[in-house]
Amino acid sequence: MLDQKVIDIVKSTVPALKEHGLDITKTFYGLMFKNNPEVKPLFSEDKQKSGEQAKALAMSILAAAQNIDNLEKIMPVVTKIGQVHVDSKVKPEHYPIVGKNLLLAIKEVLGDAATDEVLEAWGKAYEVIAEIFIDVEKKLYETA
Repeated sequence: MLDQKVIDIVKSTVPALKEHGLDITKTFYGLMFKNNPEVKPLFSEDKQKSGEQAKALAMSILAAAQNIDNLEKIMPVVTKIGQVHVDSKVKPEHYPIVGKNLLLAIKEVLGDAATDEVLEAWGKAYEVIAEIFIDVEKKLYETA
């Protein structure tokens, strides 16, 4: 899955995610809705306004970073989020949009601390995490 260097880099970002995770996710949603307005209907307007969605995403990203070497630990949360995604009609083709805008938000919020090495590691980690979500959601769609 991920090599040790990527795992180490992602884990090294945990303190930054604890401190800036909510800023990253708020920035992410702003960027994504500006860059890809076609995905906005997939998201709850009420949860966007209340900040609940940004907070939930920040906590999910933090959990993924903390457990990047054992993503099995976050599977109960992945399944719960996956059901929300299925209910919202999220599809595999939406994941690259999320990934692109998430990396842009990380760079914007963390500035120089988001080195090319950090962004590359997070890009690789995101691909693995996205595949896990896509696989879970495929099964959920099949049983729906």
